[in-house]
Amino acid sequence: MSSTSGTASRQRSRLLLTAGVAASVLLTACGGGDSGGGDAAGQRNENLTFATGGTGGVYYPYGGGMANVLSKDLPGVVVTVQETNASVDNMKLLQSDQAQMALGLGDVVSDAANGEHDFSDGALDICSLGNLYNNFVHVFSTTSAGVTSIEQMKGKRVAVGAPGSASEVTADRILEAAGLDPQKDIERSQLGVAETVDALKDGTIDAGFWSGGLPTGAIVDLASTGELVLIDTGQYADAMAKKYGDFYFAADIPAGTYEGQKKASPNVVSPNILVVRTDMDESLQQDITKTIFENKDALIQVHPAAKELDPKTAGEVDFIKTCPGAQAYFDSVK
Repeated sequence: MSSTSGTASRQRSRLLLTAGVAASVLLTACGGGDSGGGDAAGQRNENLTFATGGTGGVYYPYGGGMANVLSKDLPGVVVTVQETNASVDNMKLLQSDQAQMALGLGDVVSDAANGEHDFSDGALDICSLGNLYNNFVHVFSTTSAGVTSIEQMKGKRVAVGAPGSASEVTADRILEAAGLDPQKDIERSQLGVAETVDALKDGTIDAGFWSGGLPTGAIVDLASTGELVLIDTGQYADAMAKKYGDFYFAADIPAGTYEGQKKASPNVVSPNILVVRTDMDESLQQDITKTIFENKDALIQVHPAAKELDPKTAGEVDFIKTCPGAQAYFDSVK
């Protein structure tokens, strides 16, 4: 896996105030700066880095939408989006205080909060601002490659996700559940979703893994070629949950999510969590949470995954402590 420093040197921080993402948020975001934080809000001078993911996935554009809403509606707060390799890197950026907010998939967030696997050196001082939406594992190939099951990947060229991503963690666990050694039984590549799609188009790999919201832009692009094959993984969810935790379960990618997809595809699912450092001021925790969940309509225009925002259930995360400021907001809307 890549180190945090290696990741940081490759990545671009930006405010994402360009393109349609920002425009749609700035035109439609509701609220007028009443953050509910009282005097503390009026005295803020906060510049927050928000660790998201790669440009071909959901974290980066959705994170950009949240960053713009927060920067617009919270006086004295500016949120800068950072492109990353996603969940594992994001937790390490929080640990080093190179980021103050991050998106992370349930399995990686649980590992970080409990000091397991990639974080066996010790649990991180992090807490949750809520469960935002579910990530669906996409295991995909092309009609020309001919891979239609996990078991058929033995000896094949497979992209398991970018280094330091939750996609890579989940891919390895699915391969193991299917009886394959993820290090020995495949010709392994570590690519982000956009690079995986390009490699499939070029014929340089046979299949790829990606964990993301619905729909994922890069996979939409592949589907438009008429070549997309979605491979089911839902049958492995129970074994993964038993071994690793209840943050794994099965659900369908509905038919029609991608062009040419004629039937539902059952796959492994895990929740996406908005994570911050525990030393963030509680009033700021509360205001960030309130602003995101109360700008649901604006965020839906950025990405459909925002349809899943629900403050009545977002605090129900068993594997990481909910931040006290976020909990105060969730309690206020129940």
